[in-house]
Amino acid sequence: MSKGKVYWLTGLSGSGKSTLAQAVSDLLIKDGVKVTIIDGDTVRDSRERKLGFTKEDILTNNKLILDICNERKNHFDTILVPVIAPYREFRDQAKKDDPNGFFEILIAANLDTVRDRDTKGLYKKAESGEIDNMIGFSESNPYETPKNPDLIIDSSGNSESVSESALKLYKFIAKA
Repeated sequence: MSKGKVYWLTGLSGSGKSTLAQAVSDLLIKDGVKVTIIDGDTVRDSRERKLGFTKEDILTNNKLILDICNERKNHFDTILVPVIAPYREFRDQAKKDDPNGFFEILIAANLDTVRDRDTKGLYKKAESGEIDNMIGFSESNPYETPKNPDLIIDSSGNSESVSESALKLYKFIAKA
């Protein structure tokens, strides 16, 4: 049995990571690919000790997610991981540790786009001061855009539809 590969979809909250992961999963399943999605929010919410949004807590959560990925590599061909993972150091180390099995996919959308979408209402809360450490919004918690992602998907809504983006990622996965 070959080891599964991890496709880490990184980008701002509201960039479409989870939507894209589900769309690609549907395409892969139709082809008989064994696929799973490990969503960062689900992992964060399932923890006994609730993690916050300090850099340390974010890195801890990302490491927990990567551990889950590594545990599932023998059971799935493709592991889709829609997680912000704002820190370049984590993503770079994960790639270094598994250069042929970890792929960094940037789901690119600018701050104005994701604020307009505000699918979870987080940006509104950040603007009103209810959230003081919003990733990519608060100066104290920046999002570090990947320097050399394996693939870039533009989810700003101006260039391609979800279906087109899903097909682009699907083709990338088929070649990897």
